[in-house]
Amino acid sequence: MLKTTHKNLLVLICSILCTHAATTKAETMTVSAAESTLKRQQFQFGIHKLDAELARTAEERQRGLMFRESLAENQGMMFQFSQADHYCMWMKNTLIPLSIAFIDEQGKIINIEEMQANSEQTTCAKNKARYALEMNAGWYSQRQIKAGQQVEGLPLKDNQQ
Repeated sequence: MLKTTHKNLLVLICSILCTHAATTKAETMTVSAAESTLKRQQFQFGIHKLDAELARTAEERQRGLMFRESLAENQGMMFQFSQADHYCMWMKNTLIPLSIAFIDEQGKIINIEEMQANSEQTTCAKNKARYALEMNAGWYSQRQIKAGQQVEGLPLKDNQQ
């Protein structure tokens, strides 16, 4: 009886410690734009200026805006791919809803889509894209930015793959 009680107590303690460790890890993974080490660059759609972090390596693109609790109004993340293709994105571990513009090699918007937070549903470019720009949900529609419009600031400066 005593051995069973000790065993149950040990299992309970291990459960509590594991839960605490997982919670602590998730809490420490949240990052703000100010804490990011990614390079930044300015872009423009007509009169609308924005500042974006640059995700150029596979690791940077995979992490994206995961674990961010907020994104400033005119800030986003520009994903650059090594070549144009039909890329898809998802929102796993992304805590905020976003709008995404898939952009071709000439800097023209292919399509703009809305993405829900913490979703594993894929959102894809409707044609071959070289870039994808994530902004706060509704950012493009609030500024009447649509497919076919040009983004100024591409190609990226100091291009490194």
